[in-house]
Amino acid sequence: MSGVALGQTRFDTAHAATLAAQYAGADAPTLLAGMINREFKGQIALASSFGTEAAVLLHLVAQANPSTPVVFLDTGKLFGETLRYRDQLIKRLGLKDVRSVEPDAAELEKHDAEGVLWLKDADACCRIRKVEPLARALKPFAAWINGRKRFQANTREIIPAVENDGERIKVNPLAEWTPADIAAYFERHDLPRHPLEADGYKSIGCMPCTDRVAPGEDPRAGRWRGRDKTECGIHMPVTARGE
Repeated sequence: MSGVALGQTRFDTAHAATLAAQYAGADAPTLLAGMINREFKGQIALASSFGTEAAVLLHLVAQANPSTPVVFLDTGKLFGETLRYRDQLIKRLGLKDVRSVEPDAAELEKHDAEGVLWLKDADACCRIRKVEPLARALKPFAAWINGRKRFQANTREIIPAVENDGERIKVNPLAEWTPADIAAYFERHDLPRHPLEADGYKSIGCMPCTDRVAPGEDPRAGRWRGRDKTECGIHMPVTARGE
């Protein structure tokens, strides 16, 4: 496949299935090189939280093309350690186009002027601070890359390598990776770890909604602890996001 035509912005499950078949069995570097430099050249971005496992995918993307746009959602509720880790990785990996995206100021003033919406309605808080800003940031792109993995939670057990996401294609190059694969990649490439990981944080999002994880727990058990919520919404089906 020679890539999408400029201006083509809507895809369907058949297109995703074609790409999935074409790259079936490809390892993460091969999949990323194909998607970034051929299939969606100039039309693909990586969304990264710069969390505990993010350095692996950021390194892989930098190897494929360090000018690939990286979208970072600065929700205004992140740990200071995450912001400093972001800056460290940008420099270390030579990332040339990291875009920090913030929530719309008018929406915050309207719905979360006191900054405590997370306590009253976590879904609404995620929508304003993450889902809507990411949707705006991805509008120019035909495809996007993320770092979800099947082992992370039961809601992620059937992630494909390539899938349809409404107006664009979603690429999941680490879907099949295991915790051992992640650890080995960190060690092989001497990548720095998120500073909070050693303190028991295995999946890191916004500070008010992130907790430490006990040994043996689901790696994402510390996200929205005690609530009937497992995802922020950016990976929900398009119809569920209201797009």
